[in-house]
Amino acid sequence: MTLRMYDLAGADPARRFSPYCWRTRMALAMKGLPVETIPWRFTEKQVLGDLGCDKVPVLVDGDRVIADSWAIAEYLEQAYPDRPSLFGGPGGHALARFINAWGDAVLHAGLSRMVVADIAKVLAPEDAAYFRQSREARFGMALEAVQADRETKLEGFRQSLHPLRMVLRTQSFLGGDAPLYADAIIFGGFQWARCVSPLRLLAEDDPVEAWRQRMLDLHGGIARAAPGFD
Repeated sequence: MTLRMYDLAGADPARRFSPYCWRTRMALAMKGLPVETIPWRFTEKQVLGDLGCDKVPVLVDGDRVIADSWAIAEYLEQAYPDRPSLFGGPGGHALARFINAWGDAVLHAGLSRMVVADIAKVLAPEDAAYFRQSREARFGMALEAVQADRETKLEGFRQSLHPLRMVLRTQSFLGGDAPLYADAIIFGGFQWARCVSPLRLLAEDDPVEAWRQRMLDLHGGIARAAPGFD
């Protein structure tokens, strides 16, 4: 039975931009598991409510419904042990927890202040209105004010990636010679930005950019094929 995944989409149903959904898309691809992705939008609350969930990604595997990208990764590892490991063992699983937290606290926090106003531009009108209202309440200011002077913030964002850059100078992936779920976690943030914003986040000679290009090419280029701005 093919797995089903509810995946955040823009006005164009092919534009899938949630960083957490991309973590799951890449995890499924790493496992070699076929999945039917179902576009879901911010104002379609009842669709997820019927499944007992309130946010994407949501994975449906037979009679199992799993929400939250980290919970999904753990489920895939346990339910499909005969497939390639997402973590590479207990130690890799523990380290991926740190990467998960770092991605949310550092990477996503930095990215959101540079691309949040661009997100509204790829949404249908009713979703854009919801997104603007909810996010402006969260930030306490207009989305355009959050994103203002982003070019001046860019250098600080790039500096925040230095630990990542140090690792990727000497190996192809965070997982070493091949990607693990830790790579999917970080890639989800960059794919989020790629799908919603024309802002160029990384210099061409940055090892992180070389890694991002490798990630885009994985699994038949599923990430590169998604509508984006590069």
